[in-house]
Amino acid sequence: MEFQFLGSSSGTPTKTRNVTALALRADNARQWYLVDCGEGTQHRILSTSLSLASLRAIFITHVHGDHCYGLPGLLASAGMQNRTEPMLLAGPQAVRHFLDGVMQTTQLKLPYEIEFIDVEAMPTISALPDFRVQATALSHRVPTYAYSFTEQAVEARLDAVKLASANIPAGPLWGRIQRGEDVVLPDGRAVRASDYLLPLRKPRKIIVGGDNDTPGLLAHEARDADVLIHEATYTEAVLSKVGPGPQHSSAKRVAQFASEAKIRNLVLTHFSPRYQEQKGEGIAKGGLSLADIHTEEKVHYSGSLFLANDFECYLLDKAGVLSKLQSP
Repeated sequence: MEFQFLGSSSGTPTKTRNVTALALRADNARQWYLVDCGEGTQHRILSTSLSLASLRAIFITHVHGDHCYGLPGLLASAGMQNRTEPMLLAGPQAVRHFLDGVMQTTQLKLPYEIEFIDVEAMPTISALPDFRVQATALSHRVPTYAYSFTEQAVEARLDAVKLASANIPAGPLWGRIQRGEDVVLPDGRAVRASDYLLPLRKPRKIIVGGDNDTPGLLAHEARDADVLIHEATYTEAVLSKVGPGPQHSSAKRVAQFASEAKIRNLVLTHFSPRYQEQKGEGIAKGGLSLADIHTEEKVHYSGSLFLANDFECYLLDKAGVLSKLQSP
C-alpha cells in the first residue's frame, strides 16, 4: 500500500505546504483514491505521477474549506479531460449539499455520474476492488470522519520449502497451487493445494483521520491498524492557549493515544502555519517550528514516527513496515 501527501497544512497554505489532501493506492495499482481535496489539490496532482483519469474514488472527511474547496474544480477538470467513468464520492451529507450548491450556481455539468455515499448513514464501503473502507465519527465543529482502508484481497503464500522438499517443480504448477487449485504432477502424484499454503497474512490497514480533538474515538479501529495518519495542528502549549474552540489535537494527545493503542506507525499532518520548517520563518519569527511538534511527539511515542511533507510518498510493506520513498 502506498500513499502520498498532496497537502499537509491546516487552514491556509504556506510557501511549502498546501492544504489537506492525500493520495492512496494498492500495491502496483494504476487506480488511486483521494482523501480530502483542499483548494489547489488538482494543481498539486500535476506535479505527481497521478492522473485524474485513474482516480477511482474521493473521500471527504468534512466540509471545512481546507478539506473540500478544491473538490468542484477537480471534478470539473476531470470532466474537461473527457472522463465518463462514474466517480465515487463519500463523505458526510453536507459534502453533497456543498457540491450541489456549487454546481447549481456555477452551472457545472459533469459528463460522468457522481456516486455519492453518505457515510453518516452508510459507514462501511465494500464495493471497491482494492480496499474495504470504514468511516468512524470524530469530534469536531461539524460532522467529521476518519477513513480506515483495509486491503480486500490477501494473496495466499506458498510454502516453498515444503514444495521443494516434495520435488514439486517450480513454475506454472506453483502458480496454480497458490491460486488454491489441486493439481496432478507429471509423475502422476495428486497434490492438494491446501497442503502447501501457509496461513494468510493479516490484511494491511491504514487509518486516515479528519480534524479531531479526541483521538480515542479511533480506539476500536486502531486495534488492528498498521498506520495512523492524524492531524497534529498544535503542540500542547499552543493548544492550551488557543483553547478547545477549534477542536483540534495536539501532538502530545495523538502520541499518547497511538502509544496506548500500540500503533506501529504514526504519521502526523495538518500542521498550523505558525509552525514553520525552520525557526525564524513565517508567522512566528524566531518562534515555533515543526521541530517543536516532533520533539513533543517523541516524548510520548516510541514507534515509527513521521511528520508529513507535501509530495512525500510512503510504502507500507506486507510485513507492516512503513518507509518513506523517494518522491517521483
